[in-house]
Amino acid sequence: MTREVIAGNVKIGDANPLVLIAGPCVIESESSAIRHAKALKAITDRLDMPFIYKSSYDKSNRTSIKSYRGPGLAKGLKILKRIKDELGVAVLSDIHCTEDVAPAAKVLDIIQIPAFLSRQTDLILAAARTGRVVNIKKGQFLAPWDMKHVVKKIESVGNRKILLTERGVSFGYNNLVSDFRSLVIMQELGYPVIYDATHSVQMPGGKGEVSGGDRRFIPYLAMASVACGADAVFMEVHESPDKALSDGPNMIKLDDLETLLLKLKRINKAIK
Repeated sequence: MTREVIAGNVKIGDANPLVLIAGPCVIESESSAIRHAKALKAITDRLDMPFIYKSSYDKSNRTSIKSYRGPGLAKGLKILKRIKDELGVAVLSDIHCTEDVAPAAKVLDIIQIPAFLSRQTDLILAAARTGRVVNIKKGQFLAPWDMKHVVKKIESVGNRKILLTERGVSFGYNNLVSDFRSLVIMQELGYPVIYDATHSVQMPGGKGEVSGGDRRFIPYLAMASVACGADAVFMEVHESPDKALSDGPNMIKLDDLETLLLKLKRINKAIK
């Protein structure tokens, strides 16, 4: 059993219900973000499923200089705050530099450290010192047992609001593979573990100037993660993934989400 971590009005870990963390990869516009958030909230309300909205205000680790990054810090946080206030949902976004931490902490319920930055000590400590929940995405280059060092960094400043996310490990060039032993190993560190079902099917740089992916495997990986005891599932969702401005190939279509969530709930109920 993992420690209970509370983000906004959502309880993650311990014996609490399975949590969904979802939203488009990046904020494409204010209207798009709000439309997606409302649709996701309606689905999770129908299913009585705890929900945290995720979308990035800046994707600074894009493959190409030409790639769309998002509206930026100030505008993006304003949009996320509107979603949080108007819909009453907890919000999550990722940070990429220490300068972003203070303004992000005023809005975000969960500060996310991207996988590529999971060993950046100064960034991790700055996020931890805010007292907010910190979600660390395990780097594609890290073994699950190496996450104990990341946990110790956060704990060193007195923060015990820690979430750990598995998103696949590098397997040759432009591909990732999921090792579900990772969920068990990281849960042994005592904190809730999230499975990122959409980035786990990503193919970084797989299309040359942009990342590729294969969304057909998302449901299978998500179901496997819940069967292995994941405390939450992270999925990037878009109403029209093929037209998305970022990570379209590895996002699930909004219309397909509810059916998948019903399956995940049944699996979660069965194992508990």
